[in-house]
Amino acid sequence: MNINEILQQAVLQEASDIFIIAGLPVTYKCKGQQIRSQTDRLVPATIKPLIDEIYEISARDRSNYEKGIDDDFSFSISSLGRFRVNIFRQRGSLAAVIRVIKFGLPDPASLGITENVLSMADNKKGLVLVTGAAGSGKSTTLACMIDRINSNRSCHIITMEDPIEYIHRHNKAIVTQREIFIDTPGYLESLRSALRESPDVVLLGEMRDYETISAAITAAETGVLLFSTLHTSSASNTINRIIDVFPASQQQQVKIQLAQILKGIVAQQLVPQLDGTLIPAFEVLKITPAVQNMIREGKLHQLDQAMQQGAADGMFTMDMSLLKLYREGKISKDTALVSCTNYENMLNRLSK
Repeated sequence: MNINEILQQAVLQEASDIFIIAGLPVTYKCKGQQIRSQTDRLVPATIKPLIDEIYEISARDRSNYEKGIDDDFSFSISSLGRFRVNIFRQRGSLAAVIRVIKFGLPDPASLGITENVLSMADNKKGLVLVTGAAGSGKSTTLACMIDRINSNRSCHIITMEDPIEYIHRHNKAIVTQREIFIDTPGYLESLRSALRESPDVVLLGEMRDYETISAAITAAETGVLLFSTLHTSSASNTINRIIDVFPASQQQQVKIQLAQILKGIVAQQLVPQLDGTLIPAFEVLKITPAVQNMIREGKLHQLDQAMQQGAADGMFTMDMSLLKLYREGKISKDTALVSCTNYENMLNRLSK
């Protein structure tokens, strides 16, 4: 099989990922399950031509590949789809994992992304964070939010992504998409440049370190609406993570800044439905005056209670989301228990 045939087969099977790794045949991830193709096991000698084909199709600079550095990039094939590929080495041989991204933008209703989550895009300024583990669907949720703005608001949207996954066409908004390491050297440089490009909405792919987090807070204070992500599992963990990257002498000031600019946090994970497909479960924190005070005073342990009592404001905890999915007959009791944050409480609620 050549790389085109592998990609076509992935799209045909509606696979989310393709694994090209020595010792196994080409393997597809479909609905969370591995499906191994009926081909010979891959060996280093058969993997290298496939990797070479990927570079040829994508017209990607080979400098990282030739230096033995892990390479992460995306490419498109007309009428087939868009693909995000990570090329790396393991046990002395080349390997690749390819994420399959269909052309077009995701439909939030069909994916289970609720209005409570999408409404974060209705803010006009401030900081909105979407958090979760790698592969939890953060990019998809953000793409839906950006599309909502693009469809309803006359503004300039600037995205900084590594790599670009979803392509946004100009609609009511002007959409400028920059790919890290291709269009710009890095997140920090791109963010600083963006503030001189008349932005109204900024999507910063990830807040990775102190410098980027500090720059993102400063950018949000200028009056733009800034979206970004962290690999944290809950709203309180997210705020703690941001505060903890700063020196102790600056942490109180950061709490005050976050209380002023933060508009909401969406934490998410993907859980298996009864039919084997994946559905997102969300935790949603929206910033009310009471929540602002909790952040300012460092009383983050009270955020769970605020979300439990904030249904009228569109808030809910991860466990509330899982319980709702269970009661709607979408997930099993075991899935709810494995995925929850408070096992004993969840067990009691499921038993009633």
